[in-house]
Amino acid sequence: MIPLFAISLYSCDLLNSLTNDDIVAGLKEALKVSSDTSVATLNKTDGYFANLAVKILLPPEAAAVESTLRIVPGIGDAIVDELILKINRAAEEAATAAGPIFYNAITNITFSDAMNILNGPNDAATQYLKSQTYTQLRDAFTPPIEDALTSVGAQQLWYQVTSTYNTYNDLLGQPDIPDNLASHTTSKGLDGLFHIVAIEEGKIRNDINHRVNDLLQRVFGSN
Repeated sequence: MIPLFAISLYSCDLLNSLTNDDIVAGLKEALKVSSDTSVATLNKTDGYFANLAVKILLPPEAAAVESTLRIVPGIGDAIVDELILKINRAAEEAATAAGPIFYNAITNITFSDAMNILNGPNDAATQYLKSQTYTQLRDAFTPPIEDALTSVGAQQLWYQVTSTYNTYNDLLGQPDIPDNLASHTTSKGLDGLFHIVAIEEGKIRNDINHRVNDLLQRVFGSN
């Protein structure tokens, strides 16, 4: 068995053998691999819908709507389930917008950023990427989400759901449920995107088999 101190010395020697450019390039490559894989994972049929970790459900304020509508004759489970499917389809369509935004943020990583990421927790690169891209992603996701919600029929279905429920609310004197799904879908879609990026980052950090080239093996093998 190799002594622990020997492994530690080897890691230090390996890190010292890397140039600043090597470290920056390695972190950029790790983020590129993680973000590309994440976008590809979500930007396909069932990318969101079939993954329980990122599947988008109805807004929390709609919990009463959902439970009530599931027992209303003529609406029932089918229309609610169809709505949930369609908001996930909208997010799947919009996920492709993340690629160029991630790429721009990755190209701007400095040596200081890279060292903080390299020595940080398992999701340090993901948190860096989120801090640099979230506002742009939200702004970029919202129009495609709005278009996708319409194109897959989710927004129309939500109008149908909320108008039906709000009719009952009006009779009871209760406040109406908001009829726009885009903000909720965008927020949850981005949460899911960064969740997958963090998983992919963890694989690169902790599993040599996910270090797909020599540069990744050298940089993360030293950490």
